[in-house]
Amino acid sequence: MMPVRILRLAAGGDGIGKLPDGRTVFVPRTAPGDLVELQAVREHKRFARARPGRLLEPGADRVEPRCPHYVRDQCGGCQLQHLAPDAQREARRGFAGDAIRRLARRDIPDPSIVPSTRVYDYRTKITLAVDPGGRRIGLHPHDRPDQVFDLQWCHITVPELMELWQVARGLRPLFPPRLQQVILRLDRAGARHLVFRVSGAEEAWSDAARLHSELERRGALATIWWQPEPGAARAMAGAGEAYPATVFEQVHPEMGDVVREFAVEALAPAAGSHVWDLYAGIGETTALLVGAGAVVESVESDRRAVAEAEARGPAARRHTGRVEDVLGELKSPDGVITNPPRTGMDERVAAALEQRGPARVVYVSCDPATLARDLARVPGYRLTAVRCFDLFPQTAHVETVAVLERAS
Repeated sequence: MMPVRILRLAAGGDGIGKLPDGRTVFVPRTAPGDLVELQAVREHKRFARARPGRLLEPGADRVEPRCPHYVRDQCGGCQLQHLAPDAQREARRGFAGDAIRRLARRDIPDPSIVPSTRVYDYRTKITLAVDPGGRRIGLHPHDRPDQVFDLQWCHITVPELMELWQVARGLRPLFPPRLQQVILRLDRAGARHLVFRVSGAEEAWSDAARLHSELERRGALATIWWQPEPGAARAMAGAGEAYPATVFEQVHPEMGDVVREFAVEALAPAAGSHVWDLYAGIGETTALLVGAGAVVESVESDRRAVAEAEARGPAARRHTGRVEDVLGELKSPDGVITNPPRTGMDERVAAALEQRGPARVVYVSCDPATLARDLARVPGYRLTAVRCFDLFPQTAHVETVAVLERAS
């Protein structure tokens, strides 16, 4: 087993070392400065991948992971628990800067990063997988999406949800048949939701009320949802006014608020200016823009999210559909905030920004690679500012906000 010194981290969190023949080798769960023996080396023409073996010398920023699952089960939910928080943030800054320099060809330093106030206990939503036999419910080991280990406690998820899971996991006989996923979610009002996604809809679930009663008896109040695939989620027990528990909302709400406020301040819409809010979700950015005096047109594909935005207000012109499909219905904007999913914007959206020419675009991204790809698609804009936000401590993910101004 050959020893390799880890030089730095790659996007995704793997350590980077060099084999004796000069090829790069990617090794998960390693830290810069580690001297580690390699196992299960998979060689390719220009690079290799390996699993870490015995740690011969730890790097200066290596720490003991807090979560037992991270080591014992090789949990794939986190990638960087073995790194000190400051070193994690430096790595995430580097992931964003490197992607923008390489893929967008924009010459920038690594962006600054706004730290999270909490590095554990922050996620307000967790999605658990179910193994084919239904024996284990939990998360996937790193690089083994076909396997599931039984989750006891996720340390990056808020305790309110893990306390619910401690009770619920003991009531598995009451879970619905053909179970595919279990979602636990804490909403903004502090209410807990337990969503069961199942395959098919032929057989109704008769134990929802009993499950709710047993949870309540044990002090674990939650609204129970049942979602056949395909189909919409239905509140089965515990709901007064049903919150749309399956619509997208930032899993780290506190930091999500910080990101939205920064994005609106960066756009700086003048009173009465016309602004697009693309991929608008439940309308939180729209509300800030209206509060700043803008006239807003928003676009969101999820009808339940649009309905929630309408219920919350304020008034705006809201379009339901994919952004690329409704562009022709939108009035030309003075400014744009776009917050696409991890896959980034459809190329037709980038083309529309080039054609319509708003003075400023603020792009909120959860994937530096797709952000960089989309920046390359809008050559008519100068990149005037980039900032990272630490929404996902213990992982290799980073939220990045890019500010673009129309080139003269």
